[in-house]
Amino acid sequence: MSARVFETPRPVPGRLVPALAGSAVVALALPVFVAAGWPLRGWLLAATLWIAGELFALLLARLPLGTGNLAAAGMRGIGTSSRALLIGIPLVAVTVADEAVGLAAAIVYALAFSIELAVSLVEYFGQEARA
Repeated sequence: MSARVFETPRPVPGRLVPALAGSAVVALALPVFVAAGWPLRGWLLAATLWIAGELFALLLARLPLGTGNLAAAGMRGIGTSSRALLIGIPLVAVTVADEAVGLAAAIVYALAFSIELAVSLVEYFGQEARA
């Protein structure tokens, strides 16, 4: 793969397909938790944080981008960066209180996030480059 692949701008891909892929991971984790006897509260926490994170991302996506909207673009950048903190703080707090629940939630959330990121990257690099 050529290094120029990373230098070529492409249109911003949609958020729907990556969000659905991550949501599918969370949904498919429920029967695994039930069958394995893992703490359902861990799955519930991961699902709740996933939904909250996606709603927050949806809210941020409504902010306009571009050079004419520097304040909105800055808010979008700060909001996207703080999303990890907004998810991570409850995960750490629950893990301190109940290690099994917190670790189960963290694993489900991390898997869902990883799939969402991978699908986003495939969508981005699968598009035609802008001229």
